[in-house]
Amino acid sequence: MHYMTFPLSFNFLDIIVKGMIVGILCSAPMGPVGVLCVQRTLNKGRWHGFVTGLGATLSDFIYALLTGFGMSFVMELIDNPQYKFCMQIFGSLLLFLFGLYCFRSDPRKKVHESKKNHQGTLVHNFITAFLVTFSNPLIILLFLATFAQFAFIIPEHPVQMSLGYLSIIAGALLWWYGLTWLIDKIREYFSINGIAIINRIIGTIVMVFSFAIFLGTAFNLFSIY
Repeated sequence: MHYMTFPLSFNFLDIIVKGMIVGILCSAPMGPVGVLCVQRTLNKGRWHGFVTGLGATLSDFIYALLTGFGMSFVMELIDNPQYKFCMQIFGSLLLFLFGLYCFRSDPRKKVHESKKNHQGTLVHNFITAFLVTFSNPLIILLFLATFAQFAFIIPEHPVQMSLGYLSIIAGALLWWYGLTWLIDKIREYFSINGIAIINRIIGTIVMVFSFAIFLGTAFNLFSIY
């Protein structure tokens, strides 16, 4: 595979960067658990919000493993640059559609009451966030898009892939830590409309990013793949 022609040090750095980007992209959209994280940060405190993100991260990690194992079988059977090119184009288009959906969706409709006097334990917040995220297997489509675009799957190289999965966790945790930190800092100025604004910003970034990658892949501008 062309991917393995890189020096080993760059190979590991490359998989770490890709994994963190995948983790951030799959965590950032303001779905039900994102709204829940913001609400708990505002009403219960930053750590309740962050633990909510931890629950979502565990669920995303399970789905990332399932997606990765499924794609590894495909990659072992199809070791062809043309097929890989088609997968990357497909991943770009799917990622763009997801960004468009994110931009057009209104997460405010998913808001429910989360009262300060009903905090629950950190474990309870973790479990409920995990269940909310795990009940939405459509996240597999997002992992499929990002894995295909970044040529993330490396069959028969368990060290690199293990590092990649750990990088996905790191990227997701970085997102939830940053989000709860920001919401906690601006809580006095943050309203429910802020959730919709965050979603539109994220959707725009994902669309621009996926379109740029699509052009780069289509015209062979990025040799790293």
